[in-house]
Amino acid sequence: MSAILQPLAAVLDDDPDVVVTLSLQLHALGMEARCHSRPEALLAELPILGPRLLIVDLELGRSNDGIEVLRRLAECRYAGAVLLLSGVESKIIHIAERVGRTLGLHMLDPLGKPYRLTDLRRRLEDISPRVVSERQSGDVLRSQEEVDLALTRDEFIVHYQPQFELASNRLSGVEALVRWQHPEMGLLQPGQFLPLMTPDQCQALTRRVASLALRDADRWSEAGLSLSMAINVTPAELMNAELLSLMDNGRRGLSHRAPIVLEITESDSMDDELLGGEVAARLRLHGVEVSVDDFGVGFSSLSRLQLLPISELKIDRSFVRDIHEASQDAAIVEAVALLGQRLGIRVVAEGVESLDRLPLLRTYGCTHVQGFALGRPMPAEQIPVIDRMLPA
Repeated sequence: MSAILQPLAAVLDDDPDVVVTLSLQLHALGMEARCHSRPEALLAELPILGPRLLIVDLELGRSNDGIEVLRRLAECRYAGAVLLLSGVESKIIHIAERVGRTLGLHMLDPLGKPYRLTDLRRRLEDISPRVVSERQSGDVLRSQEEVDLALTRDEFIVHYQPQFELASNRLSGVEALVRWQHPEMGLLQPGQFLPLMTPDQCQALTRRVASLALRDADRWSEAGLSLSMAINVTPAELMNAELLSLMDNGRRGLSHRAPIVLEITESDSMDDELLGGEVAARLRLHGVEVSVDDFGVGFSSLSRLQLLPISELKIDRSFVRDIHEASQDAAIVEAVALLGQRLGIRVVAEGVESLDRLPLLRTYGCTHVQGFALGRPMPAEQIPVIDRMLPA
C-alpha cells in the first residue's frame, strides 16, 4: 500500500496562466496538483486520483460550465472539498456555491479572480498535509453495511461549535455537529457519509447525536455552565411524531434541562407543512424550540415563519461573509435581522470568519453569532475551558 506525502488537489480551469499560478501556489501550500482544462478528463480520472480538493472555474467554454460539473460530482458521490475560483460576478458564484451545498458537496468558501495567496491559504487551512493511505478520507464510502456497523460500535461522535450572544458578549450556546471517528480513515465530516445513509440510518444517527448532546449539556450544567443546545434534524424527522418521544426520552433522568433547539435547513423540502407545524407546536409545548438554518437560501422562508412556531433564524454564511464588500449581502442581513426583531425571535449570523464583522452585525440587530473566528467545532471536554467572552 503506497503512501502519499502531500494531499492531492485537482484543478479544472481552461486558462493556462491560472493553471500555472495555481500549481505553484498549491505546491507552496504543501499540496500536489493535477490540472485539467476539460471536465471530461477530470471526471474520468476522479476515481483513480481520489483528490481531497477540487478547484473549479465556472466558465469552461461554450459547451461546459462549472455548475454542471458540480452536478456530475454529486452523481459520482465525490466526498472531498470543492473550491469555486472564478471571475464571474459574485452573485453567480454564490448561486453555484449554494447549488453545490444543496447537492451535498463539501463546498469551501469561493474565491473570485483575482485573489490573494493569503485568501487561498485561509480557504485551505482545513485541508492539512498528512500521510494517508491509498484509501484516503476523501474517498466515498460505498457500503451501507459499514454505516450500520459504525452505529453499532458507537463510532459517531459529536463536536460542538460555540455560539455567542452579542448583547452580553458571552458564550450562550453550542451547535452539535456529528463526526464519524472511522477506525481506518480518521475523523470524517458529514458530507463524507450522510449522502450514503438510508432514512432509517439517519433516524438512528439523530437518536445517537441527541443522546450524546443532551448528556454533554447535562454535564456542563452540573459544572455551572448552562448553554442552549442546537441539534440538526431534517424536515422529514421534524414531521415524525416519534421525534417528540425521542426528545423526552433523551432528557429523562437528566438533572438539568438546558434549552434545546432543533435546526431544520430552510432549503430542504417539507411535503406536509401542517404535520410539521403540529409536531413543532408539540415540541414547543414540551420546551423544545425550532430554528430555521441557512435562512435566505430557499424559497419558502416567509411561509415557514407563518406556519411553524419558529424561535430562531440562522442567516446563511454566504450573506455574512461579504457584508463589508457586497452591499446586496449587507442589505439582506439587515433585513433578516429587522424581521427577527419584529417577530421577537433570535437572529444568528453564521460563518463569522473575521472579527471585523461583529460591529456591523451588532448594528444591524443580529442577536447571536458563530463562526471560525469565534470558535471551531470542538470535543465536549473543551467547551467548559474555552474563553466564554467574545474576542476583543
